[in-house]
Amino acid sequence: MCNLYRMTKGTAEVAKLFEVVADLSANYAQEVYPGYPGLVVAQGRARAMTWGFPLVLKGRQGQPLKPRPVTNAREDKLLTPFWRDSFAQRRCLVPISQWAEAEGEKGRMTRTWYGLPDEEVFAVAGLWRPSAEWGDVYTVVMVDGHPQMAQVHDRMPLILSHAAQQLWLEGDPREALALCRTWEDAITVERTDERWAGGGGGPVQRALL
Repeated sequence: MCNLYRMTKGTAEVAKLFEVVADLSANYAQEVYPGYPGLVVAQGRARAMTWGFPLVLKGRQGQPLKPRPVTNAREDKLLTPFWRDSFAQRRCLVPISQWAEAEGEKGRMTRTWYGLPDEEVFAVAGLWRPSAEWGDVYTVVMVDGHPQMAQVHDRMPLILSHAAQQLWLEGDPREALALCRTWEDAITVERTDERWAGGGGGPVQRALL
C-alpha cells in the first residue's frame, strides 16, 4: 500500500500540466503523509485536500476515538459502502512524482521509491469527498503490484495514462472500473538507505479498505 509519496512541483505547474485552474493558496509539503494536505485535481481545479478518508472507531467503552485516515482504496472494494458514493460521483486525479514502499527487515526498513521513466509528475487515480472532521479529503486507488516491485509489495497506486485521465474523471462507474489494472510499462526503482520511519514526522496509517 502507499502511505508516502512525493509531489515536487508547485500548484501552478501542476494546473498547467493538467489544464485546470490553480488554487494558489494550496499548501502542501513535497513529501506527503497520511492525514496531511496533498494536491488533488478535481472539479477542474488543482487544490489541496487532506490525504485519507476519516475512519471513526470506538473504544472499549463505546467512546469515539480519534479518526484514522484511510489512505488507500482497493479496486475490488470500490463498490462497497465505504467507497461507493465517492467512486460513483467524486473521482479525482492525484499528481505525484514518486511513491514509496518500506523494504527490508522489520525494524530496519528503508524507503524504496517508485516512479515513471522521464515523468516528473504523473497521475494516479483517486477518490474524494467532504468530511466533517478534516474538510475535503482524498484517497488513492490501489491495484495489483508491478513485477518490478514484486519482492517489496503486491499492491501499487493505479497509474493513469494521459488518455485515461479524462475517462477516470468523467466516465461512468463501469468505464472507470475497466481502467483499474496494473501499469504495464516500465517503472523506475530507487532504493535508498533512508529509514522508513522517523524521516518525515507524519503519522503513517496503514488502513486499506
